[in-house]
Amino acid sequence: MNQIHIDPSRKLGGISRNLFGGFIEHLGRCIYGGIYEPDSPLADENGLRTDVLQALERLQIPLVRYPGGNFVSGYRWMDGIGPKEDRPTRIDMAWHATDTNQFGTDEFITFCRRLNTEPYMVVNCGDGDMREARDWVEYCNGTQDTALVKLRRQNGYEAPHRVKYWGVGNEVDGPWQIGYKTPDEYARAYLEFAKVMKWVDPSIKLIASAASHWQGGTVVERTQQLLEQAGKLIDYLSIHWYVGNPTNDFAAYMAQSELIDERLFAYEGLIRALCLQEGLAPLIPIAVDEWNVWYRTHGQADHQNLEEVYNLEDALMIGIQLNSMIRHAYSVKMANLAQLVNAIAPIFTNKQGLVLQTIFYPFELYSRTCGTTALDVFWKGETFSGGTHTGVRVLDVSATLDDASNRLSVYVVNRSQTESMETTIKLDSACFGGGVQAYVVNGPDIKAENTFDNPNKVGTTPAQLTADQQTSFTYTFEPHSVTALVFDLK
Repeated sequence: MNQIHIDPSRKLGGISRNLFGGFIEHLGRCIYGGIYEPDSPLADENGLRTDVLQALERLQIPLVRYPGGNFVSGYRWMDGIGPKEDRPTRIDMAWHATDTNQFGTDEFITFCRRLNTEPYMVVNCGDGDMREARDWVEYCNGTQDTALVKLRRQNGYEAPHRVKYWGVGNEVDGPWQIGYKTPDEYARAYLEFAKVMKWVDPSIKLIASAASHWQGGTVVERTQQLLEQAGKLIDYLSIHWYVGNPTNDFAAYMAQSELIDERLFAYEGLIRALCLQEGLAPLIPIAVDEWNVWYRTHGQADHQNLEEVYNLEDALMIGIQLNSMIRHAYSVKMANLAQLVNAIAPIFTNKQGLVLQTIFYPFELYSRTCGTTALDVFWKGETFSGGTHTGVRVLDVSATLDDASNRLSVYVVNRSQTESMETTIKLDSACFGGGVQAYVVNGPDIKAENTFDNPNKVGTTPAQLTADQQTSFTYTFEPHSVTALVFDLK
């Protein structure tokens, strides 16, 4: 029988709410025709789709990254402010499109305030310069009677936007990026950008673009150069990953959990070594500020909008990635699901409404039930082999404790296509309080999709259970499922 052992006193570290962040980019129909559609009968007075806002509210997203992504490396933020009729249409070289700039800085802030979420802006460190970056900080956060602050007020925003999080560039390690930079070039640029941005507003938190091109061979060198040249000005180190199943090999797909864990362990060790070398304390945390499943529309000329249609196995992979980030919560202090609407997204729209894709449900489940502390969980049971990995546990597990309410949340992904997994959960140094809320994300098979014609093939099923024994609880996890068990503890 599978077993999960949990001692609530064995704590890995605090969980930042920023683990459940989102990301929007000027890409395909993510913004235009997704979030922002002024001509739609579903739009509010600001042009924001109310049905999209209502769906996003369910995800309880603490912050949203904007405006990219690859797009930002050619973006001129001044084009996206002021009267709409005066805003220029520009070529978007990142996605081979054009952008009207009808949605820009102030519209994004309005969107964030409507969602009660923090804005996270990324400045252009591709073909942009440090003056443009520091000006953007001043426009958003300035309080003195300067020309840029007067311009913001003239545009209808008397109070500062108070943007706390700022990324310096996007994926600068990728040759696909406008303004690709070598490790030394980016470390030098980051230092100078960071200096002037923090001189404008010392309270902001800066995110350095560290690793997205994992096969590029410079991950170590880039991180070393950044910490050696600008370590004291780095608040987060950004890494990106996407996973997928291009070979239609379910076992290999599910076993990618091992790669994700290995990558995080390795990068944590690199940061620890370099922070020790440079005398940096505390350790600089990781921001996984782009992550998701993406492979069907990757690199295909006829899929420029990246409108990936997700199935149940992709929903399992969302749970697997969240489990890994919870297990590494002591180092991963921010993560941003890419993206939120239409483009590789949990929400898909048309003119009449929207459908919640399969990956919406595990993200919603974790975001709404996750505790404040990650626990060090031990589990054992049946194993499988997939891809280059052997001895992979069929169940993928994480657990959190909410210290204020004394609530334990146990997250389990059952990666078997056919077998239910009877499992005993055993507690040490605590007792179950009796009530158990179970939430199961599942569907008829691993290829099940939610579409406009059939929007409810995959969803979340709740159930109220009882933990009769004080320290032991047995539960059977359905095949191909993501489950959260939320316990009250004594």
